[in-house]
Amino acid sequence: MRKLVLILFFISYCQTKAQTTAIADSLYATGNYAKAINKYAEEGSVKGALQIARAYNAIGNSEKAITQYRSVVEKNPDFQIASFELGKLLVKTKDYDAARKRFAKLVSETKDNPEYYFYLGEIYAEIDQPASSIIAYKNAIKNDSTHLRSLFKLAKYFVIKNDKNQALHYIEKGLNFYPDDVSLINLKALTHFNDNAYEEAIPFFERVLALGETKEYVYDKLAYCYYKNWEFEKARANYKKMLEIDDGNSDTYFKLAEAYRKDKVLDSAEIYINEAMNIQKPVFAQGYSSLGSMAREREDFKTALDFYKRAHAEDPSDPHLYHNICTLVDRNYKDLNLKLEYYEKYLEKYGKLRDRQALYYTTMVSKRISQLKEEIHLNAE
Repeated sequence: MRKLVLILFFISYCQTKAQTTAIADSLYATGNYAKAINKYAEEGSVKGALQIARAYNAIGNSEKAITQYRSVVEKNPDFQIASFELGKLLVKTKDYDAARKRFAKLVSETKDNPEYYFYLGEIYAEIDQPASSIIAYKNAIKNDSTHLRSLFKLAKYFVIKNDKNQALHYIEKGLNFYPDDVSLINLKALTHFNDNAYEEAIPFFERVLALGETKEYVYDKLAYCYYKNWEFEKARANYKKMLEIDDGNSDTYFKLAEAYRKDKVLDSAEIYINEAMNIQKPVFAQGYSSLGSMAREREDFKTALDFYKRAHAEDPSDPHLYHNICTLVDRNYKDLNLKLEYYEKYLEKYGKLRDRQALYYTTMVSKRISQLKEEIHLNAE
């Protein structure tokens, strides 16, 4: 009789516990996390303890969630799902040292799980250890050649490093499994773009747009590719798409103007430069410089010189603008001493600049100064 009572009590206990679990699971599934936590606490199982940690995480109480996860892992060191979720939460809360130790332990216990390596790679990237992050991402795809996020991270890293061959290696690996992945196709387009292979980049930027990634930067890159490929009408069409997204960006108007100017449609170019300058407050040097370039193409050198002087007044730090003034004075005035004065002022203002463009101009200006001095000397004789 006593044995029967114990059996009935045990059956009743199990039914009550199962009912408590079912209620807790239902509360959790419907987002009633506070009540779910109380029910799981009544249940007192390992699964219930894990669900309490998840519930705290779901309501945004990371501190209590981490404490609960740690309690579960300390009592059940082989419970990998709890350790994995704890590691991800440590990454989310930017406790990278603890997260690194957690995932290093997981990797040592289970060497064939690509997710563990991926998160280890993310942590190393966050703490600025790129070499270690690359090794971790490579281990991820070694264990799962289709691990898209690791393939993307590797490809992106090598795109940024301008390592075309390595970038394309991982991009192609990813596209073999995910041929319509927009992020990988975009990286492929950027790889060619960064390599100045604009014609090769065009179909991939077009593919990105066709897949619905109609972002301003995509139109911008594609337009520039068309521009460099002498397809000016297509370049203009894409710049105009950018203006449909943001008609208040003066840079887009300048680029559109340049696409017209390069195609010798100077009247339209001038319209868009003036539009860009109307948007800019205050007017910057770029607009005046572009107007100067077009006046120069029309051989209206007096107007060109006026525009370059205005541009230089807006941005006196740019040696290119003052060099344009010097060359126009040199071309259009007969007074050798006046020409020399402008070139010597160039050296005075910019002769100590060490960037490549400034050094080039300095070399040309110095050579022209020598020529002018020789001419002045010969004329004096």
